[in-house]
Amino acid sequence: MEVKTRLFDSINIEEDKIIRFVNGLVGFPELKDFALVHDTDSESGKGIQWLQSMQDGNFAIPVVNPLQILDNYDPVVEDELLTPLGELAVEDMLVLVTITVPEDITKMTVNLKGPIVINAKNCMACQVIAENEGLEVKFPVYDILKAKKEGK
Repeated sequence: MEVKTRLFDSINIEEDKIIRFVNGLVGFPELKDFALVHDTDSESGKGIQWLQSMQDGNFAIPVVNPLQILDNYDPVVEDELLTPLGELAVEDMLVLVTITVPEDITKMTVNLKGPIVINAKNCMACQVIAENEGLEVKFPVYDILKAKKEGK
């Protein structure tokens, strides 16, 4: 499937690599099909990646593996919220959190309260609300990401 995007020009994604959100993303229920795009200079799954909508080339949202932010990130989620993903083994689970990048990049945050869970085996995904107390919707990450990039 080919899509012309605002950020990545034209991309071609194999059908079996398209990630399907049964209920769309929070705030964007009409957008259901996405591709996970990463910088070709970085390893897949390392650093910031993008969920690029396959239905709207202008919509892409930055995401990151939350374990790159907090080593002990372990969201508690009701099992029934993960039902749309089908049979889900821990080794097939990919968890991402969305990044908000305001005009002042030093104010960048991630949403630890609303993780995205992807079943890598069947490419089904959903965004859920974690029940953990203390997980922030706007957790500051600029200094953390900067330190990691510098190898600290």
